[in-house]
Amino acid sequence: MAVADTSTVVTRIWARDASLWTNSGEERWLGWLDEPARMQSVFPAAIERAERVRADGFTDVVLLGMGGSSLAPEVMRCLSGSDSFHVLDTTHPAAIMALEDRLDVARTLFVVASKSGSTLETRSQLDYFWHRTDERAEAFVAITDPGSNLERLARARGFRSLVAGVPAIGGRYSALSPFGIEAAALMEIDAGALLARAVEAAEACRQATDNPGLELGLALGGGWREGRDKVVINPNPGGFGLWVEQLLAESTGKQGCGLVPVPDASAHGPDRQEVRVEIAEIADLGYEFFRFEFATAVAGGILGINPFDQPDVQAAKDRTTAILAGGGQPQLEPEGSIDELLAEAEIGDYVAILAFVAPEAAAAERLAALREGIAARTGLPTTVGYGPRYLHSTGQLHKGGPRCGLFVQIVDDPPHLPIPGREFGFRRLIHAQALSDFEALRESGQRVVRLRWEELSP
Repeated sequence: MAVADTSTVVTRIWARDASLWTNSGEERWLGWLDEPARMQSVFPAAIERAERVRADGFTDVVLLGMGGSSLAPEVMRCLSGSDSFHVLDTTHPAAIMALEDRLDVARTLFVVASKSGSTLETRSQLDYFWHRTDERAEAFVAITDPGSNLERLARARGFRSLVAGVPAIGGRYSALSPFGIEAAALMEIDAGALLARAVEAAEACRQATDNPGLELGLALGGGWREGRDKVVINPNPGGFGLWVEQLLAESTGKQGCGLVPVPDASAHGPDRQEVRVEIAEIADLGYEFFRFEFATAVAGGILGINPFDQPDVQAAKDRTTAILAGGGQPQLEPEGSIDELLAEAEIGDYVAILAFVAPEAAAAERLAALREGIAARTGLPTTVGYGPRYLHSTGQLHKGGPRCGLFVQIVDDPPHLPIPGREFGFRRLIHAQALSDFEALRESGQRVVRLRWEELSP
């Protein structure tokens, strides 16, 4: 049930009281509460592993992951300015080939990060680079939960190292677990300082007063109750909003309700609330990661939902698998137009641009211009997400959240790039993902059109 008395919220969260939310097993997903303190005792091993990587002559690191496995490392990469750490969270063939062209593959470490160990995108990337490295096991590291298929594969192949995740922590709450800290060490970020700030936040979030996570969570939930369900993250240091998008959207976007994160948007509007991100130096990421995690748990209680599940995500994955099993290249013809879609816009709506294109600088500029044009034309909060990355982030909100979204899917015609050992390549995979999401959005009652990238006005 939704929280009525906020005075006991803090004690109930730390007591693992699932009745704060829906009493459907939430207590099993609260390992993130203790993770900063636990990681303080084990992070030196991550630093030692990173130092050995550099000593062995590796010059670049590529993280293969999606959603919770990639978004916190991507924010760290942006804030640190690292040019030797790369996050690959796309199945677009052009992006994969462009990254490979920039690398000396013989001197590149590949970090395969997946809690479940079965994420299709990540396993496909692994298959590709395992072949491209001539199956050099010493060039691969796995981060995954105990007992996963990836763990078994890493052991069988003799990967350089295998790092265990914590099963009691969901992907979007894993920034301060090995999924984030291993990446920080490989980027030579001071993991000790980052974790110290995270512990500081955790201690503050135990307090009855001056509790930063509680205050933010009450503001988020209170704003939602008042009809201000669009959460503006602006300014957005280091692209921090990219991580917040998954945390808020996937945690709260279900049962027809949810908070809609809108990074880099204007806070002016009756349906918007502004959230301030406070990062003066990179170690502050530790504090903000925990503050936002705690706040999301608080807000979930106010919304009356389970903030730790993602019921509509697996259905989308299953649909993609079925499309791939059907054989042939999915057909992605244009359907509708922006003019037709925006003619249906109403007060309280938002627009989401869903771009299944290579995430490169030129594309980002075109998409930013499109976003700004739509926002100026409609006055609605507008977001941009790259496919398939957003499927592991805002995708849950799109299908399970409020029916106030206007969706613009954009697809292109990428080159063929085989995936060793699989009957489909990356081109067919990303098109199957686009088709799957388009069909799922329509079935869930959302308004959606599909445009061709090549035909979009520059």
